[in-house]
Amino acid sequence: MSAAIAVRELPLFPLSEVVLFPGHPLPLHIFEFRYRMMMNTIINSDRRFGVQMVDPETGRAADVGCCAEILRYQRTSDGRWKIWTAGQQRFRVLEYVREKPYYVGLVEWIEDVPPDRDLRELSTQVEELLRDVVRLSGKLMERDIELPEDLPSLPTELSYWVAGNLYGVAEEQQALLEMVDTSERLQRESEILTTTRNHLAARTVLKDTFE
Repeated sequence: MSAAIAVRELPLFPLSEVVLFPGHPLPLHIFEFRYRMMMNTIINSDRRFGVQMVDPETGRAADVGCCAEILRYQRTSDGRWKIWTAGQQRFRVLEYVREKPYYVGLVEWIEDVPPDRDLRELSTQVEELLRDVVRLSGKLMERDIELPEDLPSLPTELSYWVAGNLYGVAEEQQALLEMVDTSERLQRESEILTTTRNHLAARTVLKDTFE
């Protein structure tokens, strides 16, 4: 007999071209009235809501998102909210159970499948590429850039960290969020970082040549 899928209702917060990953911070400024109402409800319950990436061209929210937990908050005198959140579990929207004043979805949680091989070598490769990208970026900008000392060491957590720190590629991030295989996610990140490193290395050569 198969195990029952855990589902729950979750208030949903759409964001244009923003993809949240587990463990990644997300500060927000809530000013729209319906989402102020949502925050009032959330603060008095479990302080969790779902973040969905919205395609700016179609206006469609992705079916797969990430649950955010409010860690601290500040309410201004005019009713706006400043909140600091962190990504928790990923989810898939099964259906929308309410649309007004804000969307509420029936969601199921998503986890990566257990790996069928040791991912330490692939994780090390991704981390080395990441360090190359940071070093080359610092050289081009002529300032020191360092990775955090608490960079995740476990493969899945590392893959989320890398994905969450990509910039200007929301569709690529969404694809990484939807993957349920850590190995596949790390492999794609290795390809992205390799391309970025080669591009930065070429720019560095040009910079050194003409200076």
